[in-house]
Amino acid sequence: QVQLVESGGGLVQPGGSLRLSCGISGFSLDYYTIGWFRQAPGKEREGVSYFSKSASRPYYGESVKGRFTVSRDTAGKTVYLQMNNLRAEDSAIYYCARRRAPFTSTWHDPSGYNYWGQGTQVTVSS
Repeated sequence: QVQLVESGGGLVQPGGSLRLSCGISGFSLDYYTIGWFRQAPGKEREGVSYFSKSASRPYYGESVKGRFTVSRDTAGKTVYLQMNNLRAEDSAIYYCARRRAPFTSTWHDPSGYNYWGQGTQVTVSS
């Protein structure tokens, strides 16, 4: 059974940091890739970050470049999103999702993912 579980969200002041975790089960990161998305109230779901195995490099949305970093643990069971220098506009529910294989869209298109976690709330406020 495929499962993704996010954790690590919370309330942080502007300029602060959070590290989100995405615990996976029921599949292997050797064969599938994970993307991070976020959705703020009244806005569309936005691609935040993705690590491409084929290119061996991460991709980031324009609004988070230079501030967010995606990584994974050596056991291949958890994917992390380190978020630094957080801003009020980063406030959203953050989701991790498993990308379809073979790929059906660009990495930042939510329709290209078919398994999603429940999300974790990130609030940036003083």
